[in-house]
Amino acid sequence: MSLDRKIAQLVMPDISAITPEDVERYRFGVILNGGNSGPGGNDLASAEEWLKLADAFWDASSAPMPDGQIVIPALWATDALHGHNNVPGATVFPHNIGLGATRDSDLLKRIGEATAAEVAVTGIDWTFAPTLAVTTDIRWGRTYESFSSDPELVSELGGAVIEGLQGAPGSPEFLDQSRIIATAKHFFADGGTRGKDRGDAVGDIADLKRIHIVPYRQAIAAGVGSVMASFSSVNGQKMHASEEYLTGLLRGELGFKGPVVGDWNGHGELEGCTNADCPVSLMAGLDVYMVPEDWKGLYETLLAQVKDGRIPLTRIDEAVLRVLRLKLAYGLFDKPRPSERQLAGDWERLGSDEHRALAREAVRKSLVLLKNNGVLPISASAKVLVAGPAADDVPRQTGGWSITWQGGGTLANADFRGSTSIFQGLSRLLSESGGTARLSVDGSYQERPDLAIVVFGEEAYAEFVGDRDDHVLRDEAGLRLLRRFKAEGIPTVAVLVSGRPLWSNRELALADAFVAAWLPGSEGTGVADVLVGTQDRKPRYDFSGRLSFAWPKDCTARSGALFPLGAGGSYAAPPGPAEFDTACSLLDAGSASQRRIFARGLDPSVNASAEDAGGPSRLANLQGTSPAGGLSLNAFDLSAQEDARRLVWSGPARLRLEWGEASLPKDATLVLRVRVPQRPSARLNLSAVAPAGASKVDLTSSFELAAGKDWRNLHIPVSCVGEGARGVTLEADAAFSFDVERISLVPGDPAEGCAGPF
Repeated sequence: MSLDRKIAQLVMPDISAITPEDVERYRFGVILNGGNSGPGGNDLASAEEWLKLADAFWDASSAPMPDGQIVIPALWATDALHGHNNVPGATVFPHNIGLGATRDSDLLKRIGEATAAEVAVTGIDWTFAPTLAVTTDIRWGRTYESFSSDPELVSELGGAVIEGLQGAPGSPEFLDQSRIIATAKHFFADGGTRGKDRGDAVGDIADLKRIHIVPYRQAIAAGVGSVMASFSSVNGQKMHASEEYLTGLLRGELGFKGPVVGDWNGHGELEGCTNADCPVSLMAGLDVYMVPEDWKGLYETLLAQVKDGRIPLTRIDEAVLRVLRLKLAYGLFDKPRPSERQLAGDWERLGSDEHRALAREAVRKSLVLLKNNGVLPISASAKVLVAGPAADDVPRQTGGWSITWQGGGTLANADFRGSTSIFQGLSRLLSESGGTARLSVDGSYQERPDLAIVVFGEEAYAEFVGDRDDHVLRDEAGLRLLRRFKAEGIPTVAVLVSGRPLWSNRELALADAFVAAWLPGSEGTGVADVLVGTQDRKPRYDFSGRLSFAWPKDCTARSGALFPLGAGGSYAAPPGPAEFDTACSLLDAGSASQRRIFARGLDPSVNASAEDAGGPSRLANLQGTSPAGGLSLNAFDLSAQEDARRLVWSGPARLRLEWGEASLPKDATLVLRVRVPQRPSARLNLSAVAPAGASKVDLTSSFELAAGKDWRNLHIPVSCVGEGARGVTLEADAAFSFDVERISLVPGDPAEGCAGPF
């Protein structure tokens, strides 16, 4: 192989930034689609479009070489984390935290098999799954990607998924046309970063290895095709630059022989590196760079660095051989084009009845019963009111990595074709047996129900957007409903939809029964299967899920577990009584040292909307457009993927940010970290959302001073906008734009006063 062909095997561009023509010219050996990269930029592209694009890239990489060199087809990789989750209509299984609660390795093997089959239908070869993180701090935004805090359980279940995806090594089905390549990720100690995504796992290396290496031994024994390096660090050493861990530990001690893949521009986060220039990662042991957009620059710098001797040719050859061996093991050179393979285009298999039944089984087995004062199971003839913000919300119950990277947002139930929400599942089961389920998100009713089910919890998120400063459940809508039904004497079942255990003592105390449903995926009927019994209230299915993480006892998680790892009740063995301390100092706004509103993502307790002449429009994760187009908020990459926002006014409009029940103390300060590209021609005013009305603060002069400069912090005293503020609005009267990196509340009143500039 020529040097340029070798380099091309080690560079992995994203389909959003490369064309089949580019692949034919450069002969890249691997491509990927990220979480927001549907064919043609369409997140809702059909399965047919995915397969058509797979053919196009295959044909480009397999076209005859003009110089007679051997043709090496490209592999296509995707993030099929809980089913073929990028493709509308595919089966979406529960996220790993729920699968961990099942403790059923046979079930997970079957889920791996089903996922591989659905991915193969669209002609894709490789998944970046399973995640083998042993999460030790549930504040981490990727907790739901982890099976458990127990390394042995992660090892057992991760190995089962790998066998399902790839087949058993040495068996006839190993990497046949119904299987795909698996990836063990993120190596290593990604779950040990004290709740911070891309953070630092600090501790005695022997202790860290004892916790975080166990699942990789099992994955390698299961024949996993590839390993992905973590964004994170160990004792200050970034994994993408660590020869000690990528080569010494992974290859020397653990004996892994396949390719090590980087994460999304992970090499570009290293000191002295950029996305287009980072030889240190290759020298440390990375074999394939994941470089979504800057692929051309990286390709050219790698070529130059080999030619000038900075990278030895022997290191290039070593990495290329690992990629080629993976392709040989997968049988890529013998495979036909994607659309001609065994399962390709078998649209009935995508989201098939068989796979949905499997997902429904997984939901049933994942549910954990934490409280039951005798209201469960529900009689099949009961009149049930189903309330709460997550009751009829498939995007919310599927969570992040569902059609899009962050999930949720503007996605609707209809985008998940063939799915059932939790309400729909309850309605279907009850109506079949003489009962009724009535949906009322706000809890209102005309006829008093026999029982209310409140479905609430976290919004969808992924990666660092889900990082939290504490363990507190902040779904005020769900809490209000539970308080209301308690006051009205209506028996209530609380169903928590979340990507982690959360301090929810207030909700536990109010509800008559409490079920942790995790992120159940597309088959909400699995929840109804267990909650609804026969007409004489005999169970149809019993609870079998057990906590895969300990449940916090207090809101600071400093006093042990309310429910330990492995806890969970059933109809046969009901959960015992528990005391729920509902006091929480973190809910007193005056006691908080700092409160995040937006930092790489919108805090889940904050509701955001954009308002103009067309009315208000909810903003998921601070992204979207007001109804008449007066204000748009777009995500862009600053130091990480989609971690900053660009606010663009085209006319009069306002941004509204509202938080929970506690109002702000008068001595707090609102801090905006902004970048203003040019001097504003509009007036920009800040005001409070407060029951007694509020004053306006003119920010125009502050933005004028910031225009054309780098990032700047604006400090606005809360006292300037009035008392009792439970939110703020930012309003412009004409065209204007600026970027925002962070919005937070900090204690103390700055000395600037209220006249500005701030």
